[in-house]
Amino acid sequence: MKKAGIVGIIGRPNAGKSTLLNALLGQKVTITSPKPNTTQFSIEAVYEDEQGQIIFVDTPGLTSNLFHEKPDVIVYLIDHTRDRGTEENKTLGIVRKFSDVRKILAFNKVDVVKPSYKAHYKFLEEEFDDILEVSALKGTHLKSFISIIFKYLPEREPIIDTALLPTPLINVDSKMFIAELIREKIFLSTGQELPYRVRVVTDEITERKNGNLYIKAHIITDSDRHKMMLIGAEGRKIKEIGFMTRKELELSTDKKVYLELTVESS
Repeated sequence: MKKAGIVGIIGRPNAGKSTLLNALLGQKVTITSPKPNTTQFSIEAVYEDEQGQIIFVDTPGLTSNLFHEKPDVIVYLIDHTRDRGTEENKTLGIVRKFSDVRKILAFNKVDVVKPSYKAHYKFLEEEFDDILEVSALKGTHLKSFISIIFKYLPEREPIIDTALLPTPLINVDSKMFIAELIREKIFLSTGQELPYRVRVVTDEITERKNGNLYIKAHIITDSDRHKMMLIGAEGRKIKEIGFMTRKELELSTDKKVYLELTVESS
């Protein structure tokens, strides 16, 4: 029998959780903006190969009430280029709450040689069942990472019947995905200028008779000043955000995409 299980990924903001999930699944499942705290919800992603099935759960922020059901494995993801501090200690405290769960310690960003603070985490070695180094960005050691996870998963039938899963971008659940994708482009195009309170609502996703996708969404911010910032002079900023979003959607769906994007202040 093959193996199957739930795997929770825990790490402080910007440790690379979203990038790791995207690299493992070979498609974009969560936004990867360089700003911290950009993931607004837990994302369950299904990985399958000849060994079995893994349900990955990406855990936003430092929430301790992370899972609807007990995970089989916890991955503690550490960015070795950042020194420990209060934030990392809080994250470690969350990991330690799962005292009866198999744990894997993964050092991310090993493609970066300096600075490195791996020595500052040496005291953790005895607390984990396995330790490895990965680069989510470069794809280094990801096959080993998957093999190690499967080593600790139980033998059982698949948890999710993937044959029943809808295609990722033409169903109701896709609205959240597209909203997050637009938020990523907002953060990337505005730098440090815009607060995190910006929200995106996907109003409509329609596949037209010619096979093209029509998507309507609106951005909500908390002031007229931020609204004007998002629109930009002669509408250039909102056009830039829309262009980047549309191009990525066209690449991932292999369809022509028409995106109607507007901005409003609450």
